[in-house]
Amino acid sequence: MPTPHYGQPRYRAIADELRERIETGAIPPGVLLPPESALTAEFRASRGTIRQAIAVLREERVVATEHGRGTYVIPGRDTSAVDEEPESEIRRRSIAADTELAALFAVEVGSPLVEQQIVTRTSGAVEKLVRIYNRVQTKK
Repeated sequence: MPTPHYGQPRYRAIADELRERIETGAIPPGVLLPPESALTAEFRASRGTIRQAIAVLREERVVATEHGRGTYVIPGRDTSAVDEEPESEIRRRSIAADTELAALFAVEVGSPLVEQQIVTRTSGAVEKLVRIYNRVQTKK
């Protein structure tokens, strides 16, 4: 089935069509995309054009390609939120140094430290958690 491309590159129109199929569940998470040969026949496009379309989806982290396996829809990925920017939240609190932190900072166990926690979320799901510890600065 050819896809109209109204002023945009052909590979973009094909990527849009494949993304639509993924978002609607026609191609569910974890399932392989049809082989390049099937996509070239369906879209009446060259192999290079199909590869460019798949590269767009790979850049958007909608699909992944594994050598010997093929290209599949990334499981557990909300593809409707691909363009959503990650949000970071920073929390600071005073803590007492435990044995490990005391050894790292060369201070006594129980000495005050500042813990900074940076939580990065995309679509409400935690993507990354970073903890940074600093000595409490005393005024001289």
